[in-house]
Amino acid sequence: MKAATLALLAMTTIAFAADAPKAPEPAKPVDAASFYAGRWYEIGRTPKSFNAGCVAGFTDYTNRDGALSERDGCHAKTPDGKEESLTGQMKIMNPGQNTKVHATYRAMFGLVPISRDYWVLDHTESWAIMASPDMTDVSLYTREPRPAPALVEKMTRQIKALGYAGQLEFPAQSAAKP
Repeated sequence: MKAATLALLAMTTIAFAADAPKAPEPAKPVDAASFYAGRWYEIGRTPKSFNAGCVAGFTDYTNRDGALSERDGCHAKTPDGKEESLTGQMKIMNPGQNTKVHATYRAMFGLVPISRDYWVLDHTESWAIMASPDMTDVSLYTREPRPAPALVEKMTRQIKALGYAGQLEFPAQSAAKP
């Protein structure tokens, strides 16, 4: 839990450059019932010091009695390493479109609130490109833990075409679905 907690804490304390780009409006609406359900595998991301050594990342979405939550996790150093995760409550900020999300986590024994916003810039049923509204953090997700290299290349080209000028890293992935 330590790495996941530190990762989310760092996301909320990053200093933003005055000329940071703004994410484009999401390409199309999200079907919240299917998109925010089940597991998405983090295939690519913005490299940050807090997520170094965090591999085989994932986000699990659940809906319990209309309350959305997400559990973000990864494994330490190898896909078989110790799993670390953090669960947060989600709120869709643009109902109907369902592409802009605010997540709130409670870290360090529930004492420290951590929040983050992200947009689903583009997606299909099998992949998604997500970014912070200021494009300082991006993530590429798929429903499969080991997507075809051509899909990863396509998503990488697309996030750059959407205005992301930073680096991407592609951490080691799990061999199979849990």
